Amino acid sequence: MKTRKIDNLKEFSGTVLIPVFETSAKNLIPIKYDDVEVSAKVFYGKKDTHYLVEKNDNTFIFIGLGKSIDYKTLKTIFRRIASKEKETFAKSVALSLPSEFSPEEVEAAISGLLLGTYNLGHFKKQEDHPFLNANFELDILSEKDHSTSINKAIKIARAQLETLSLVDLPPNRVTPKYMAKWALDRGDKYGFDVEVLDLAACKIEDLGAFLAVGKGSENEPQFVIMKYSPKEDVASLKHIGLVGKGITFDTGGLNIKTAGMVHMKCDMAGGAAVFGAMQLIADLQLPVRVTAIVPCAENSVDSKSFLPSDVIKSYSGNSIEIIDTDAEGRLILADGLSYLIKNFEPEYIVDIATLTGSSVGTLGYEAGALFTNNESMSKKLQEVGNSIGERLWQLPLWDVYKQDIESDIADVKNYSGKPVAGAISAAKFLEYFTQEHPAWAHLDIAGVAFGDDEFAKSKHATAYGVHLLTKFIENL
Repeated sequence: MKTRKIDNLKEFSGTVLIPVFETSAKNLIPIKYDDVEVSAKVFYGKKDTHYLVEKNDNTFIFIGLGKSIDYKTLKTIFRRIASKEKETFAKSVALSLPSEFSPEEVEAAISGLLLGTYNLGHFKKQEDHPFLNANFELDILSEKDHSTSINKAIKIARAQLETLSLVDLPPNRVTPKYMAKWALDRGDKYGFDVEVLDLAACKIEDLGAFLAVGKGSENEPQFVIMKYSPKEDVASLKHIGLVGKGITFDTGGLNIKTAGMVHMKCDMAGGAAVFGAMQLIADLQLPVRVTAIVPCAENSVDSKSFLPSDVIKSYSGNSIEIIDTDAEGRLILADGLSYLIKNFEPEYIVDIATLTGSSVGTLGYEAGALFTNNESMSKKLQEVGNSIGERLWQLPLWDVYKQDIESDIADVKNYSGKPVAGAISAAKFLEYFTQEHPAWAHLDIAGVAFGDDEFAKSKHATAYGVHLLTKFIENL
């Protein structure tokens, strides 16, 4: 999407978007814009309402914001307008930005409009959204110069759109090799280095826990390593490590899932969030160093599949007793974390994964579960999440939960076998492989990465984590 600033509508012909803060249904003074008046009896800016007026060959869409607005709601409102009113858009579209809009509100509105172009029908014959036309240009009516916020908003939405597609595309398309190629292509385009360890290379590196998960699939696992540093590299830059779960489809393995398997193409949403964040971080040229690892594998069922009660050796050298083959995400993250810490030594580490149904049972679909040994990171992650509507809630990592992962035969076991505290015991398992790193956080996003909303009839991706990770890193 391209944009340009205009001063008035004198030579404009098309669709005009006008955000309006709420007045009152009893207000005697009509809402006015240009030479258009709307009686408060029919529209007064109530949140989640809009009103169309045709006049002088223009279509005016008045958009209700309510008395106050938060970032996520504003973004959703503009996504709704772009998605559901696209038939009313002319070749030219103008957005009138209220003088009281903050830079963050401008960012939310613009990124929402662009996200409204997303359509889940990837394999349907349909016309592209008018905003996606190569010649389309959004006219901005504003007293201020918001170009910085607008450009940033477009980059955020662009990364989120990529992530939505990655998670929503079917597993016969998004295989481990597809994800590896995606990373290589975006690395070339946006400016970050990518190394992919194939099956042979993973065997040489002794990534035993990772390889065990992918044994039962004909799609070879791919261990994706991405490295970003700004064009003007400075030795004193902060170094952040990211690890994302890239299970392209999860059958549960031999502990096969008995419900909900149709949605398991979303089990790489944590890895997709890391991919999207790497694109966005490079696109914004943030003054940091970031090393990201996404172990990509398919947890399938075959004569070669790993077995419950197997004991496998992880990259760290520690042995793992397999209690449940459906607790596979923590296995690939264990090797990802160990590899990251040993070979790259980042100052901060965040891993992100659709890891447990337990986190959904605890927090529902409104927040991801946060586990960390660093209170400063906890505070920063939660503040950032609240500011953009990607909420997190911290759960404990008390040592009393260590007993849930203790094994008689191996150093550690991958599943407690208990029907309680599943998200916590999974986090304790990952903590075991962090080598007591002083600044590590684990985000369990099983309830927020994929779900229901107004933009499609079936469950679909949310792109949760892309903006959260980027903004957290930006504000470290």
